[in-house]
Amino acid sequence: MNEKLTVVLDGQAVVEYDRTKELPDQQLTYLDKMDEGLDKGITIGGETIDAPDIKQKSQFVALQLFQGLQTENDAIIAASCAYLATRLPDLKQVVGKSIEGHGVACDLVFDKPFVQEAQLQFMKPH
Repeated sequence: MNEKLTVVLDGQAVVEYDRTKELPDQQLTYLDKMDEGLDKGITIGGETIDAPDIKQKSQFVALQLFQGLQTENDAIIAASCAYLATRLPDLKQVVGKSIEGHGVACDLVFDKPFVQEAQLQFMKPH
């Protein structure tokens, strides 16, 4: 299992979730109730999915996470990160890209951890 889950928005790490911190029982119960609610159906991109699989539920939760970031809703951010981290133990990154006038498009990345890109400045030789 990966120890960290990084939430990336437009190339910048905005949240880092540490899986090594154990969740209290009440939070685990809340995540189970979240799952039950999601099992009843979700809507993604205007499409209703009556019996979503784990990938569809995770995509929905990731979109909720980015909405929580936009509205600075710490409860939604925390619940969404905890859900994704516990339900998808191999998930390394939740990557969002702002789309002008359309919100955020997001991807779930399982194959590589987030690495901050170094910005290099080249100096003109004298």
